[in-house]
Amino acid sequence: MRFVLVTICSIFLLTILFPVKGHAAPQVSANHAVLMEQSTGRVLFEKQAYSKANIASITKIMTAIIAIESGKMHEKAKVSRKAIYTEGSSIYLEEGEKMRLKDLVYGLMLRSGNDAAVAISEHVGGSEAGFVYLMNEKARWLGMNDTNFANPHGLDEEGHYSTAYDMATLMRYAMKNPTFQKVTGATSYLAETRIYSWQNKNKLLTQYYDHSTGGKTGYTKQTGRTLVSTAEKDDMNLIAVTLNAPDDWRDHITMFEWGFEEYNIETLTKPKRLAYRLPESNEVYTAYIDKAIQYPLTKQEKSKVSNQLFIDETISNNNIIGKNIFYLNGKAIATTNVLNEAPKSVNKKPFSSNIYQLFKYISGVDVLW
Repeated sequence: MRFVLVTICSIFLLTILFPVKGHAAPQVSANHAVLMEQSTGRVLFEKQAYSKANIASITKIMTAIIAIESGKMHEKAKVSRKAIYTEGSSIYLEEGEKMRLKDLVYGLMLRSGNDAAVAISEHVGGSEAGFVYLMNEKARWLGMNDTNFANPHGLDEEGHYSTAYDMATLMRYAMKNPTFQKVTGATSYLAETRIYSWQNKNKLLTQYYDHSTGGKTGYTKQTGRTLVSTAEKDDMNLIAVTLNAPDDWRDHITMFEWGFEEYNIETLTKPKRLAYRLPESNEVYTAYIDKAIQYPLTKQEKSKVSNQLFIDETISNNNIIGKNIFYLNGKAIATTNVLNEAPKSVNKKPFSSNIYQLFKYISGVDVLW
């Protein structure tokens, strides 16, 4: 298939006239840190984010999402002797006790119960080893290429590691699940077989930060403090991860405040109709952009976004006849299809003379909008 390249003129021209200087990157105590925009996965800030490190109990994000996706949340898991004797933080399960998987997941995420992690792994995976296999398969599928899990709870063990970037990637995936969102965003939870509610250990959510929407804490003496957290403000959702961070609460607030100040979610295009003329042709064709594209940009970056329209010169019967690719500083950041037929979201009424402009290019291709 051969394509004609059409370059679309200057998006966000007004910002050229009013450049704004950005604030310095945040200073954090963490050895490893990353700030990611949730909808696109764009990394807004990083500090050794791609270096492998121990991760402690933020491991339980993977344990939770696998449990949630298993479809067994209303089944009751029988607690084994191995589960109750797992060292570290606990929700004080008893051997032989039966608890809903849903309740175990809340105990896992809110109270960081290592006993809950083992009980979940044995019920969902058949054994702890079987569940760890599922964890690593999921990590590979998500592209967490610098991650390996050796257990479902995060206690220090040889071969158990990840990176700040990989853990942000995992959290980005998990936050697409409504049940996970509800669990991680809960400040407290009362299990079916308990008298007292569990309180969430994530103090960003419960005390320190009004924009917090969820997260998971972690700590071992060897690893130090680890934290994954999420926040939302002005329709932008951010994910922050720190590994070995003595002042992690402050680190996360600092990164979030910087991200919300520096970046805005900008609409690059909406579902719409366009008209174009192929080289050496007087015939005008109509095409359609199939979806909206939004992307986090600084004020300075807005003037540096451009896009290129690739149209199939043969106009085949396939409804997808091209691509509309957006670039920032020469790097592709987003793509949407160009369609031969209008999607439901696009008005099919004829063009009026005042709603499109004609652009001419060196290539000789005309694009009518």
